[in-house]
Amino acid sequence: MRTIKMLENYPPIHRIFDLYCQEEMAVFLDSSLKNHLGRYSVIGLFPYLTLVKGEQFTVNGKECGQEFEAYVKEYLESHRDENLTDLPIVSGAIGYFSYDYGRKKEGIESRYKKDVRIPECILCFYDVFLVEDHAAHKMYLVANGKGKESKIRIEEILGKIAGIPKGTAETAMEEISQKELKVETNFEKEEYLRAVDEVISHIIEGDIYIMNMTQQIRAYSDRTPYQVFQKLRRDNPSPFGGYFQYGDFQIVCASPERFLQMRQGHVVTRPIKGTRRRGRTKAEDEMLREELFRSEKDRSELLMIVDLERNDLNRVCVPGSVKVTELFEVETYATVFHLVATVEGDLEKGKNVMDLLEASFPGGSVTGAPKLRAMEIIDELEHGRRGVYTGSIGYLTLDGGCDFNIVIRTALCLDGVFHLGVGGGITCESEREFEYEETLQKAKAVLEAMKGA
Repeated sequence: MRTIKMLENYPPIHRIFDLYCQEEMAVFLDSSLKNHLGRYSVIGLFPYLTLVKGEQFTVNGKECGQEFEAYVKEYLESHRDENLTDLPIVSGAIGYFSYDYGRKKEGIESRYKKDVRIPECILCFYDVFLVEDHAAHKMYLVANGKGKESKIRIEEILGKIAGIPKGTAETAMEEISQKELKVETNFEKEEYLRAVDEVISHIIEGDIYIMNMTQQIRAYSDRTPYQVFQKLRRDNPSPFGGYFQYGDFQIVCASPERFLQMRQGHVVTRPIKGTRRRGRTKAEDEMLREELFRSEKDRSELLMIVDLERNDLNRVCVPGSVKVTELFEVETYATVFHLVATVEGDLEKGKNVMDLLEASFPGGSVTGAPKLRAMEIIDELEHGRRGVYTGSIGYLTLDGGCDFNIVIRTALCLDGVFHLGVGGGITCESEREFEYEETLQKAKAVLEAMKGA
């Protein structure tokens, strides 16, 4: 029996998650940038069904003989649960799909060993959700009644929330004496520049039109993953951020990019292509914004990815329904500007979220076009597997919806080491030095969060 309770006099949702951040499998989809994209934040607690796709596919820790995709499709159909509220999720799963999951799905083998050993994807169906509507200033507790402890959990959660001191919006962060942050990359600068040259050669030869070239960074910080998350959300708010506590590893995310949203069968994707740093003065800031808006190279990149995304959606959407509704929009974030487009369509009847993901994952903005050839070249030229970077985190619902981001501006912490990827789109117009510097600019916010308060 489901319980939905609107909370009175509630603290900010991130203050509530402070109480659960160490609980294994607790997850927080955090819209710290409360704009038209970041209306809702969601906490998921107490999973009753955990699906892990690694070397084997397991269901609640037991190996399952069925294929992961077939299992999820069947589960979504057989457990369909209508959502009669305005909330984005009342029943469903939160989790991630790694880039490696998408690479294997497309039949592309990697020449690299798996140096960051995490599952290819995890989906947890949660008993309890806390959902904050930032626009309406309302908080809801949703409990799906899965298990004998469900009622006890509700009372415990309400008691803990009541005990949070009122009047403090931000969590006080412990001052950390951080020595100089130790950072290692899997590319020397000259190696990266040569790799960009090779990408351009592939483009000139007609193999591809555009490709996302990335490098991986390892960082060693005295801060805990949750301290990094707290500082990142405060200093670099994003609409599609999050914190995932998976016990052996944690994911800290401040992504600005929506990959796929679907509600009532209507699909939206918002590819980003084009980045400029923020200016040090108001005049420089406006100059850089205008430079991005007028950049022929960045517009060309975005157009190619929009075309790819349209083709992906057309594989599963009603013919004629796929449309570009925004093009060349400049969005402003704490450290960068981004050039963005919006593509929309209507999913065909008889298809569900997994069909949509299979048709379009991984996102074209982080692969290139044509997608399969770009992914083959990515494995040839990059120096390691991407792991969760450029995959997706988000939720899918039992009423047939979903909202997933593109995993950028994200760090994964395993065995005390932070792993993050950074990259950018390469075209035949790319300037090598600019492309390299852009990757460093994209790492800036996450690396800053690893330093002292």
